[in-house]
Amino acid sequence: MKLSVVIPIYNEEENIQLLYDELKGVLQGIDRPYEIVFIDDGSSDRSLELLESIQQQDNHVVVVSFRRNFGQTAAMAAGFDYATGEVIVTMDGDLQNDPHDIPGLLAKMDEGYDLVSGWRFNRQDAFINRKLPSMIANKIISKVTGVHLHDYGCTLKIFHKEITKGIQLYGEMHRFIPAIASGMGSRIAEVKVNHRPRRFGTSKYGISRTIRVILDLLTVKFLLSYATRPIQVFGMLGIISGGLGFIIALVLTIERQFFGMPLANRPILLLAVLLIFMGMQFISMGLLGELQARTYHEAQGKPIYTVRKILRKE
Repeated sequence: MKLSVVIPIYNEEENIQLLYDELKGVLQGIDRPYEIVFIDDGSSDRSLELLESIQQQDNHVVVVSFRRNFGQTAAMAAGFDYATGEVIVTMDGDLQNDPHDIPGLLAKMDEGYDLVSGWRFNRQDAFINRKLPSMIANKIISKVTGVHLHDYGCTLKIFHKEITKGIQLYGEMHRFIPAIASGMGSRIAEVKVNHRPRRFGTSKYGISRTIRVILDLLTVKFLLSYATRPIQVFGMLGIISGGLGFIIALVLTIERQFFGMPLANRPILLLAVLLIFMGMQFISMGLLGELQARTYHEAQGKPIYTVRKILRKE
């Protein structure tokens, strides 16, 4: 099967030629047709110029250039759209991912896995602002999604292109591809890979990105668990909130009618009213979500299931 290597590039002029030379040598040693898809994410240095020069010399290279910087997730999405291979490899353009790990990932996939994710076991990054936030995020993501990986942030992954057909990427969602793929029934594996220190340029990541990842995690959790049944999450919140408000209001009514206790200057009465209205709002949101879910699936003819294969006698 043809192999497509998708690489987002943003201001990596010092790394591009070195990466291309090393990657080309590895891919030529693999007995598969291949292509290298570079996505220039609105670079302001000479990255696009160098990519164009490489593409003119090598028909295996495809260059997609953005009009401005849209971010790594958008670059990944574009790479998936323009890749023509049945198997896709994603990796960073900063030389920290080792192209020599690709054959190992392919070998693991050939064992029957749909997606194989890299694990930067000996990560060559600063501990406080890179490794520690990543460790915390990985623990949280694994716990919330139920897909236990050591390194969600490792860009070096390999998977069948059919997986990308059911994934729409926004925000920082590219790192959640294993979790989303698992929700589609894909078989996931993780392999230790080499991670090298950055030689040129500066990192585009910061500790603030961890916050955005956590926010996107809420979206992924909802999509994985309740995308086709939103009433079950909003309706439950509505029942709890409205029920609690009703109980408080009932107790206050009994106190007032039978024990003569005054209700003036009692904030708990306002709390009861607030909880009842919140419950009504949550249930309404759940019903609206149900309508939107049905519109989404029915308007696009999008099934609520995925099929691995069909066995039948002709």
